[in-house]
Amino acid sequence: MQIKKNFGTNRTNQYITAKEVRLIDQSGNMVGVVPTGDAIRLAREEGLDLVVVAQDASPPVCKILDYSKYRYETKKKISEAKKKQKMIKIKEFKLKPNIDPHDYDIKLRNILKHLEEGHKIKVAMRFSGREMRLQLPIQKGKEILNKLVKDTEDIAKLELPPKMHGNQLLMILTTK
Repeated sequence: MQIKKNFGTNRTNQYITAKEVRLIDQSGNMVGVVPTGDAIRLAREEGLDLVVVAQDASPPVCKILDYSKYRYETKKKISEAKKKQKMIKIKEFKLKPNIDPHDYDIKLRNILKHLEEGHKIKVAMRFSGREMRLQLPIQKGKEILNKLVKDTEDIAKLELPPKMHGNQLLMILTTK
């Protein structure tokens, strides 16, 4: 007889180390607390496997089932859950306080496009060393970000209001 190592997350058959297990048969009925050897023998008589479904219980809960079918079904459930979940990406746009109106319009168009796709938008207004010392560029940057919020208010809401973070003024927009 060839011995296979069990590398899966569930212990099966001879790899169950507990002396006694709480057994559930293939139809889902509770059999009770049974010695592990007897439980394995019952599973083999049915042509199925003994699989630990609750390792942390005392004694561990084991079920008689077809292990390869069980693994296939759990992988399929995980795959279905991954298909249903929606990935939200954060798109970052960098601006300067002295942005040209045409450049602002292009950035706004791209931000609106990404918002319609359902992405979050992170807008970073960057200031150079000279601009950090003066209050005027920072005030102008806040005005530009506030204008951006007003221009996108029909499809976006402000998740994080403009806030200084180092030499940047950051803001996050999400879809409504």
